[in-house]
Amino acid sequence: MRNHKINELVRALKSFSTEQEANAAVAILLKPDNRDLDVLFVKRAENPRDPWSGQIALPGGKSSPKDRSLKDTVFREVLEETGINLLERCRFLGVTPALRSRLHPEIRILPFIFLLQHEPIIRLNINELERYYWIPIKDLIINERVTRLKPGIRPAFIIGDIKIWGLTYRILKAFFNALGVSRRRNRVSSI
Repeated sequence: MRNHKINELVRALKSFSTEQEANAAVAILLKPDNRDLDVLFVKRAENPRDPWSGQIALPGGKSSPKDRSLKDTVFREVLEETGINLLERCRFLGVTPALRSRLHPEIRILPFIFLLQHEPIIRLNINELERYYWIPIKDLIINERVTRLKPGIRPAFIIGDIKIWGLTYRILKAFFNALGVSRRRNRVSSI
């Protein structure tokens, strides 16, 4: 992806401030691939204590008292979950507005956007994650749909067997809205 496109992306995002109210952070990790950017997704391990158990998500998690800021939180969580060190060969681009979890309204998540400047070696924390996927942004945009979930119909990105919905869907929509790209949801699919 060309530098002027990355600079446009930086202008569309917000700067990080320690005053942003949130208690969790996720990373939208972008990797250049041909003329597009791929996004890293992880599949959460089955865990009865995890409200997002088994779902496709972005790497990240809750802040810890040891974290000086949410930026420290996202650095720590991404390293713990994927083995990717965001302090090495990676460019911080900005944040999108914090979102509140509908399932757990006490959790406010701040999405951080990073551009990886290398092909990372991913070492999943098998206690938290089962697998990972790199999905091109264009594939997400053209595969936005509504789908039947319990209870009711929900918007989602559906790429093959991968279904990205709920909070992760909302985080991506906010990111795409900041970029000025989106597609109308169409087609109802069943899962």
